[in-house]
Amino acid sequence: MTVYISHLKQKLGLLATTLRVVIAPVVLLGIYIPSNDKLKYICAGLFIIGSVTDWLDGYWARKYNGVTDFGKFYDPAADKIIVLSAFITLLVLQRISPYLVFLLLSRDFIIGAVRSAAATKNIVISAKPLGKWKTAIQMFCIPVLFVNINYFDLPLIEIAIFGLWLSLALSLLSAAEYINLFVKETKTK
Repeated sequence: MTVYISHLKQKLGLLATTLRVVIAPVVLLGIYIPSNDKLKYICAGLFIIGSVTDWLDGYWARKYNGVTDFGKFYDPAADKIIVLSAFITLLVLQRISPYLVFLLLSRDFIIGAVRSAAATKNIVISAKPLGKWKTAIQMFCIPVLFVNINYFDLPLIEIAIFGLWLSLALSLLSAAEYINLFVKETKTK
């Protein structure tokens, strides 16, 4: 029975991660958001669902000891896919800077290369706190920019744009952390 429950928990985590990948192309429908369309709320809601599945997946994996090497690769890839779909949408809507997206994606490609190189040496580099904070900030800011409305006289749009630039700073710091860890690990092997 315990083996079955453990297997079920791993399947739930895999399902949660896969849901983010499936939601991503639907988020791209946001490209067609006119200025006062309800589609912006649908896209924001789907993105939030994807964000919640990311949190749930991590929670289940840690709580039930369901962390797998596959999950260490698949989960960050699913995060990047859904965030990329949102960034493409926000770029087309001209709500974020192409420089921001270029720098964030470049960092992700570099980290992907570092993880691949590490894998060839049987080193698995899992997500670190700075990278998790970067993702959390993005998962908060992106829905705000989909909706693109300042509620309660709060400058939510400006806060979200600042948050994405902050996520870039954290992203670059975490890239240095990943590279440093890779260098240390390869020296010991």
